[in-house]
Amino acid sequence: MSETRHDWTTAEIMAIYNKPLMELLYEAATIHREHHDPNTVQVSTLLSIKTGGCPEDCGYCPQAARYHTDIETNDLMKVSHVKAQALRAKASGSSRVCMGAAWRNVKDGPEFDQVLEMVRTINKLDMEVCCTLGMLTENQAKRLAEAGLYAYNHNLDTSEDYYKDVISTRAFEDRLQTIDNVRKSNVTVCSGGIIGMGERLEDRAGMLVALTSLNPQPESVPINALVAVEGTPMAEIEPVAIWDMIRMVATTRIVLPETQVRLSAGRTEMSREGQAMCFFAGANSIFAGDKLLTTPNPDVNEDMEMFKLLGLNPQKPFVKVAQPTTTEAADSELVPLGEKPKWTRPGHTIARNETAKQDAKLTE
Repeated sequence: MSETRHDWTTAEIMAIYNKPLMELLYEAATIHREHHDPNTVQVSTLLSIKTGGCPEDCGYCPQAARYHTDIETNDLMKVSHVKAQALRAKASGSSRVCMGAAWRNVKDGPEFDQVLEMVRTINKLDMEVCCTLGMLTENQAKRLAEAGLYAYNHNLDTSEDYYKDVISTRAFEDRLQTIDNVRKSNVTVCSGGIIGMGERLEDRAGMLVALTSLNPQPESVPINALVAVEGTPMAEIEPVAIWDMIRMVATTRIVLPETQVRLSAGRTEMSREGQAMCFFAGANSIFAGDKLLTTPNPDVNEDMEMFKLLGLNPQKPFVKVAQPTTTEAADSELVPLGEKPKWTRPGHTIARNETAKQDAKLTE
C-alpha cells in the first residue's frame, strides 16, 4: 500500500516524471486503484459569479484589468441566478458547484454577505459548494464554513522559484497563508497549478513538492494546461503536449495518492483518447460545462458521452473517495458470503472474502 509522504524532493519527483511512459502509467494506475474507485469521477461545475476587473497581474489570466482581452466584465451575480445555474448543473450530473470571483482578496461587506448567501443556497440543494475568491482571512474562512462551504480553491499555480515570473502582485507565501487560513476551519482545500507557462520541468516538480509538503495535503489538486488568451503576456505560448499532461497527472497521482486529481483547463485541446489516458493515470475529477470562468471547456453532454464510452460514473456529493487503509476499516468492508462485492481495493477485501469462503468449505 502506497503511503502518504510529506518529504518528497524535486529530484525524486523529476525521476518519476521521466520514467518510461508505460512504466509510469502502470505505477500511477496501480496506486490509483489502491485508494480510489477507478470508474468514478467527481464532476464540478465552475461558475464565474464576478468576472473581470481584477487588480492582479497573473500572466495567464484574461480577467486582469491591466490586459486588453475580449472578456465581458460582470458585477456579482444575484443569488437567484446562481441557484438556477446550480440546479442546471445538478441535473447534468455535477455534484459540486465552484464559484469564482475575480477579486485579489475577499473584503467584508455586502458582496461577501451575498456570497455567503449563495453558499447557503447551494448547500440546501444537497450539492458540494466550492469557492475561489482570492486571499481570505481566518475569520472569513470560518464564516464560509459556517455557511456550508465544502471546499476552497486557491492554486499555487507553479513552483515558488518560477512564481515571480508569472505573478508580481501577490507572493507565493500569500497563497500558502490563505491555505493555512482555510485549514483552520473545517473546509477542505483544493489547490493545484498550471503547466505550459514556459516553466522548466523542475518547476512542475517543485510545485508538487510544495503541495505534498502541506499537512494535511489538499483533498483536490487541479492540473491545468495553459489556455493562451490573446491580450495576456502568455498569448503566444504553444499549447502543452498531451503527453506532458498525462505525465503530470500520473506523477501527481503517485506523490498524492489519496488526493482527487482534477483534469482541469485545456481539455478542449485534448482528444477523448488523451483524456482516457489521464483518467487511467489517476485523474478522477473534472470541471464540466462549456466555460471555465472565461476559457472554453467541453460541453457537458460531450463529457457524459465520454463517461458512457469509458464506463465512468459521476461521483455523488459528499463522498470521500479514498478507501480505508486500517485493518479495522477493512474488516468492516467484508462482503457477506454469497453476495457480489462492490468495487474494493485489489487484493484486499475480495481476497479476504475468498479466504472466508474456503474456511467455510473446510467446516462443512
